Amino acid sequence: MSYRQKPFATLIIAFTAAVLSAVSISSAGSGPNMQEGLWEITVKMEMPGMPMNMPSMTHTQCITNEDMVPSGSPQQAEECKITRTKMEGDTVTWTMECDSPEGKTRATGKIIYSGNTFKGTIKMTMKEGMEMTQHLSGRRIGNCKQ
Repeated sequence: MSYRQKPFATLIIAFTAAVLSAVSISSAGSGPNMQEGLWEITVKMEMPGMPMNMPSMTHTQCITNEDMVPSGSPQQAEECKITRTKMEGDTVTWTMECDSPEGKTRATGKIIYSGNTFKGTIKMTMKEGMEMTQHLSGRRIGNCKQ
């Protein structure tokens, strides 16, 4: 390689490194693999010590890139406030506090998006130490209704 070719080769290497860095930075902050829209969410509740299983409940919710946390139920959406949200790859985790006539409840949630579906859990601790786990599954069923 001649003296004149070395600066050109160095420039190409530097440019390639800059492009690869920009691509990895942009994909790291791109968020979960989730398509915005109307989602059908199925919730199966589990409480230790309950003599029988509770039936699954299904509801719909508009999920967007600005609000990726699904509610366990429409009532939960009204009574609860998200206090922290974190995204890592396709995983969204959050904490929330709920005020209901039965008292304060604290909960943590975690879901993993896979494009048009997700799976996850919400673990709730109610007063007097009662615990409940909600198993969530969701699937995108269309566009959000305006």
